[in-house]
Amino acid sequence: MSSIDRSQSVGGTRTYEVRTYGCQMNVHDSERLSGLLEDAGYVRAPEDADGADVVVFNTCAVRENADNKLYGNLGHLAPKKASRPGMQIAVGGCLAQKDRDTIVKRAPWVDVVFGTHNIGKLPVLLERARVQEEAQVEIAESLEAFPSTLPTRRESAYAAWVSISVGCNNTCTFCIVPALRGKEKDRRPGDILAEIEALVAEGVSEITLLGQNVNAYGSDIGDREAFSKLLRACGKIDGLERVRFTSPHPRDFTDDVIAAMAETPNVMPQLHMPLQSGSDPVLKAMRRSYRQERFLGIIEKVRAAIPHAAISTDIIVGFPGETEEDFEQTLHVVREARFAQAFTFQYSKRPGTPAAEMDGQIPKKVVQERYERLVALQEEISWEENKKQVGRTLELMVAEGEGRKDDTTHRLSGRAPDSRLVHFTKPDEEVRPGDVVTVEITYAAPHHLLAEGPVLDVRRTRAGDAWEKRNAAEKAKPVGVMLGLPKIGAPEPLPAVASGCGCD
Repeated sequence: MSSIDRSQSVGGTRTYEVRTYGCQMNVHDSERLSGLLEDAGYVRAPEDADGADVVVFNTCAVRENADNKLYGNLGHLAPKKASRPGMQIAVGGCLAQKDRDTIVKRAPWVDVVFGTHNIGKLPVLLERARVQEEAQVEIAESLEAFPSTLPTRRESAYAAWVSISVGCNNTCTFCIVPALRGKEKDRRPGDILAEIEALVAEGVSEITLLGQNVNAYGSDIGDREAFSKLLRACGKIDGLERVRFTSPHPRDFTDDVIAAMAETPNVMPQLHMPLQSGSDPVLKAMRRSYRQERFLGIIEKVRAAIPHAAISTDIIVGFPGETEEDFEQTLHVVREARFAQAFTFQYSKRPGTPAAEMDGQIPKKVVQERYERLVALQEEISWEENKKQVGRTLELMVAEGEGRKDDTTHRLSGRAPDSRLVHFTKPDEEVRPGDVVTVEITYAAPHHLLAEGPVLDVRRTRAGDAWEKRNAAEKAKPVGVMLGLPKIGAPEPLPAVASGCGCD
């Protein structure tokens, strides 16, 4: 995924633009980068701005052709920088952590390169590059400060990311993230809950607990049940209506977590459980510490405890050595698990990963054919599962910017408790993002639902009040509006792209 925040000079104040590529962790980090820059006096300008004084790329090293995309974008900025005195370009994120000073060798007009462990240094590095008139490359080998201690410019008034850990202790052969994000480091439960309580006091009603391997939380603090305890503690926070988390790992998905999900009313009936492959030999080659039977056993337990849970997954097609029989095992798991949604990837080599050097690389034509079969099967299942929602009465949290055709169809959009996207008829009374509406589902498509009848109920919420207050403030002052403490990120509800780095 990618997102762009555009800026231009405003009243002599230096302006910034943050371009984000990759997973939710990067989106969350970018909100912190924006907060750091605004804390240092920079401002963000309206959408129609032409250029910025500082352009920051927050990069991904997992997605295909990530490096080509970065250097292509840097090349496009070179003439603009040459014609704009004082303009600076900074590159951070996973690709910066991996490539380091290679970036300034290939793109010498870049001013700052920083890594995943020291994003808090960005304003200092920009100033140092400006004063010394030379590129600053600073890559830390370990986390300097937990990101949640940094300023943040949240993109939503009603929903927020809450990071509970960073890093990953797994050694999946296709994934470079642990080498770039480091070993898992957990936050103290009290700090997490204090941040959530402060967010709720601001009007936030939905939070998503975020970690590279979120349900391994506790391994760093010596408590194997820490994650389930955290979920239950979230259930005791008044005003917190919805709790989600991403992305878990099957290895660490224990019965106490399932019980906490089922028994905590504000933990939503939604689960993203990365499969990657249904073949035991391929899972072994991937160094995934579970097998098909274990995975399907988790799905069975979740469905028994939470019958209406919507379960999504990640799947890689064409991993080195994958045979037709291996791929058929993946299709078997898809049929058995009946995922509401699957984020599917064609395997591609990632330099620095063991899988890139494995024998048995699969021809592109074979991978494409298998990929198309998998997508066709999952589309069929997604549609069938969505059709089961027709006739149900659901509470939706009204979302901002979810329905691309809302203006032309005179509809609004929202997320059901299980995170399915629902487009509904716009009621006569005002409804704001963050408010809750009750609707009856009348139609199902593979990737969305419709509620074409009248809205049954509208509940105005503190989250809607917070959205209205923020919207009014931004209209009064269109650039650089900070919301104050607590400074954390805001999630997109279940995105239409991969839920994470594809490596959970």
